[in-house]
Amino acid sequence: MTVELSLTRDPAHIRHGSNIGQPMTRTDGVLKVTGKARYAADNHPPGMVYAVIATSCIARGRVTALDVAAAKRHPGVIDVMTPAHKPELAEDPDAKGNPFAFRMELLQSDEVRYANQAIAVVIAETLEAATEGAALLSPRYQVEIARVGLDAGEPYAPPVVGIGNPAEVRHGDVDAGMTAAAKLTDSTYETPAQYHNAMEPHAIVAVWDGDRLFIDTPSQGMGFAQMRIAGLFGIPPANIHINSPFLGGGFGSKGLISGPQVLGIMAARLIGRPVKLVLRRSQMYGPVGHRPPTRQRIRIGTDDAGQLTAINHEARVTTSSFDDFYEPAADASHTLYASPAIRTAHEAVRVDTGTPLFMRAPGEATGSIVLESAIDEAAFACGIDPLEFRLKNYAEVEPTTGKPFSSKALRQCYARAAERFGWAGRPLQPRQMRDENGFLVGWGVGTATFPAIMFQGNARAVVRADGRGVMETGAHDMGQGAWTALAQISADALGLDFDQLTFRSGSSDLPDAGIAGGSGHTATVGAAIHNAGAAVIAKLAELATSDERSPLFGAGNAGVVARAGRLHRRDDDARSEGYADILARAGLAEVEASGSGAADAAAQSQYAMHAHGAVFAEVKVDPELGQIRATRLVGAFAAGRIINPLMVQSQLYGGMIWGLSFALHEEAVMDHRSGRILNANLAEYHVPVNADVPPMEVITVDEHDPHVNPLGIKGVGEIGITGSAGAVANAVFHATGIRVRNFPIKIEEIVMGLGG
Repeated sequence: MTVELSLTRDPAHIRHGSNIGQPMTRTDGVLKVTGKARYAADNHPPGMVYAVIATSCIARGRVTALDVAAAKRHPGVIDVMTPAHKPELAEDPDAKGNPFAFRMELLQSDEVRYANQAIAVVIAETLEAATEGAALLSPRYQVEIARVGLDAGEPYAPPVVGIGNPAEVRHGDVDAGMTAAAKLTDSTYETPAQYHNAMEPHAIVAVWDGDRLFIDTPSQGMGFAQMRIAGLFGIPPANIHINSPFLGGGFGSKGLISGPQVLGIMAARLIGRPVKLVLRRSQMYGPVGHRPPTRQRIRIGTDDAGQLTAINHEARVTTSSFDDFYEPAADASHTLYASPAIRTAHEAVRVDTGTPLFMRAPGEATGSIVLESAIDEAAFACGIDPLEFRLKNYAEVEPTTGKPFSSKALRQCYARAAERFGWAGRPLQPRQMRDENGFLVGWGVGTATFPAIMFQGNARAVVRADGRGVMETGAHDMGQGAWTALAQISADALGLDFDQLTFRSGSSDLPDAGIAGGSGHTATVGAAIHNAGAAVIAKLAELATSDERSPLFGAGNAGVVARAGRLHRRDDDARSEGYADILARAGLAEVEASGSGAADAAAQSQYAMHAHGAVFAEVKVDPELGQIRATRLVGAFAAGRIINPLMVQSQLYGGMIWGLSFALHEEAVMDHRSGRILNANLAEYHVPVNADVPPMEVITVDEHDPHVNPLGIKGVGEIGITGSAGAVANAVFHATGIRVRNFPIKIEEIVMGLGG
């Protein structure tokens, strides 16, 4: 069922004649705080039963036995789905028809490719019975030695990294730049595996009706999911209805349909009843993607004046033993600093884990913390303040392509954040500042960047006989406020006050809005909404200006403007007519039009599209215990046209907290003997809690970018990570004089360094 939000707001919020730009609170906020927002697992169709996945406790080998009879004897158990007893699929789940078709484990054999892989599914009348039945399967294995870690196998050059990026990029003569350098830094950093830990786990409620399928599941890309499911089950995509109005977080892990979700669909087909399957927290560490570990060597050359002469950034990453996704970590060095010579290169190692996939700021997060730390090292080697060094070397054009940036606001970000933070007067040498309690104090800076991405999206706009408007698009809200921001764009696109609009979203029977990822959803769907609204207004204008009875008759050359449900002549604002009157005289119940949004290929060929920012961090370190506490974060970001300042601030705060987490907290710990993750829970997989988050301030720098898209929108969901992680790491060095090159920064490394 499509969720409708009737958007009622006090008209006093419109201060500048526009819904865009207003700090409106969430339209879906009341639903969420009252528990009325229905997430996937909240659905209970009649006759529904429960499915629970049994997962492998080894990382490599085969399942040699399952006690299916014991599980079936348990009261309430209906059936057990195994490789020997399952619905047949129409296509091989290991087939890769496109770059987004990653392989998934759907009980096609007894092979185990990683720990936490599904090896069976127990279906029962109750969740408890299914859980107990899964425990009774008592699997036995033929175990092979697990390949774990960045040195698990022979490295090789991947064909591409990310989605189609070259594994190696060269610009200029790096060897000559290194030879000519007066100062050289050469450092190797490591970043750990990280796992998506959205509040809402992956879940599905699946109902078959003949060859039609109805599912409730969290999805960042319902169109992609429809196509993948259609191929697997041999039914038309139009036969699949996906309901996904709300997501309790995604971070990339819900961009593509995952194996456990498909297993829920298979279970429903097997027994002919509605089935609910929800992953336990521990089961999310494996089959739904993760950020892989990296080892990155970065060499930087500078001349006597502190100008860059060369950057050589090499990254080793892991991928699974059976599929190909390569984190583009070194690509972070393509876009920020104006070195005359740059080389980035990647190599990969196959390991026995689930396939790594997109995780918030894929490549940019892992690469930028290393780049920003290395730039800090280079500045220190030159005896130059780190901010001054960045200002001296920041790029006016994209270094590896020579394309100018579509907007140049980075210098303003540096200036405004530095002034607010109080950077002036910072001592260059580390360990020079202490607070009143004797704690070491350090200040660090990091540059933020993220590409301004657009995908393909669609929307449909309607103006009805009562003058109200409807905007429909199958968009996705992961908690970032898309319901509200897209409705604000919709109201302006239709020339309506906010409370004159009904906004429909979150369902696959609406126009395909593309994927909510890469911080490109608002730009993509916003453009589609803008174009759909413009097309409807054009139809209304044609009706009015062609009708002799209308006060707008003959205004075709002068044109009209839409505002508050009326069309006004541009050359005579007093001459206007309401939408309802135009439609009534034409004898129409409504007018409708569609619109699409996509990147402008011509603009992209001429300009480098990026959002920029700068983050300053303060940390305090106990000189005896080595405990690190972030105490201040200030970030300034230029991210195009701001649709809703309140939502943007929230997103940037979230990114900055994630950057703090990257630097100081987050790490999946692997048992190298078994290949199992030891901290597959929220108790031991550390992310910042409220007590870890310092006072933060976000500054948005006004930026008009006429080239990035018609509305000038850039994403804000991921950019906050890219500056903050490096800023915190650099602040720790400034406080202690210890350059930690393995993340997250741990107390023991600080204690050992301070003790020495």
